[in-house]
Amino acid sequence: MTGENLLGVPPTLLNPDGVEEALAASANPGVSPGGPELEALARQFPTSSLAWALLSDRAFEAGEILPSYAYARVGYHRGLDALRKGGWRGHGPVPWSHEPNRGVLRSLYALRRGAEAIGETDEVVRLTEFLNGADPTAAAAIEKPSSAASERL
Repeated sequence: MTGENLLGVPPTLLNPDGVEEALAASANPGVSPGGPELEALARQFPTSSLAWALLSDRAFEAGEILPSYAYARVGYHRGLDALRKGGWRGHGPVPWSHEPNRGVLRSLYALRRGAEAIGETDEVVRLTEFLNGADPTAAAAIEKPSSAASERL
C-alpha cells in the first residue's frame, strides 16, 4: 500500500489542543511526564485524546491492563468527537504527519492494544481497520522508538 488517498476524501487535520505545548513547557526534554503530571494534564485538557493515550500507555507499561483499556476508551471517544468537529465523516485520512492528529491515532492504537490484551478479537479487527484506514503508517510510527519527544507525541 502506498498510503495515497484513493477515496478523494480530504484529510482531516485537527487543531492543536494545548497538550503538546503543556508537555513541552513542563517536561524535561526527552522525559515523559509521570503519574500526577499526566493526571493533572487530563484534568486540565479532558477533551484531549493525547492526554488519555499517555495515561493508557503509562497504565499498560505498569501491567494495569483494564485501566489502560479504560483510559484508551476515553481517548478514543474524545478523538471521535474531535474528528467529527474537524469535519471527518466516518472515513478518510487522518495523517500521522499532522502532529495534532497523533493523540487520536495513539488512542486508537492503545484501545486496539488493550482489546487484544483482554481477548476482544472483534474489536481488535475493527480498530486495526480504522487505524489503517486513517493512516497506514501510524501504527509503525507509534511502535518505533524515538529519542525525539515530538515523535513520541
